[in-house]
Amino acid sequence: MKLLIDDANINLIKELYDYYPLDGVTTNPSILAKSGRAPYEVLTEIRAFIGEEADLHVQAISRKAEDMIEEAKVIVERLGKNTFVKIPAISEGFKAMKALAAQGVKVTATAIYTPMQGYLAAKCGASYAAPYVNRIDNMGYDGIQVAKDIHDIFLKNGFQTSLLAASFKNSQQVLELCKYGVGAATVGLDVIKAFVNNPAITSAVEAFITDFEKLAGTGNTMLNI
Repeated sequence: MKLLIDDANINLIKELYDYYPLDGVTTNPSILAKSGRAPYEVLTEIRAFIGEEADLHVQAISRKAEDMIEEAKVIVERLGKNTFVKIPAISEGFKAMKALAAQGVKVTATAIYTPMQGYLAAKCGASYAAPYVNRIDNMGYDGIQVAKDIHDIFLKNGFQTSLLAASFKNSQQVLELCKYGVGAATVGLDVIKAFVNNPAITSAVEAFITDFEKLAGTGNTMLNI
């Protein structure tokens, strides 16, 4: 399962990349708005940092399919061939997805709440389909199960589309889909940091250090004994 960060703050992205094995960055209009900066300024900076081969997901804003298509072409032209254009899984979006897939543009179907949306996106040739796990939970449904159902639809129908799960509130949700073998998950800063933020882990590490220092002296490591 690929692991991406769902953020547009370049400083936070650099921090997380320094520590964790990340595969790329996803953004959306709301995330870009939080930066308070010109969208392409932010996105170009992210692309320059993560490199040309890493996944970058950027959303088209237009309402009509024809405009989405033109917008997608500009996004890819400005941000590189490994940029996935996020298109909403609605009627106009499906029309755009078919055309973009035929032209070789990588598409991520977004705003997915139901398995049928995922199925239709895959039929249209989307590279990824992104269900909103926690938002589905908040509607009274089971977001993890919806994501699993979409993943199973892709496998059982021989689609090349992968699942890109989004909208997580805790690390357990991410773990459930990791165990299920979905294609990718995009996760916010707080949830990524919570992956190993466990008092038991910290305590174990500190105990090892304390015991070693009792043996070899305070401040010493295997470098200087």
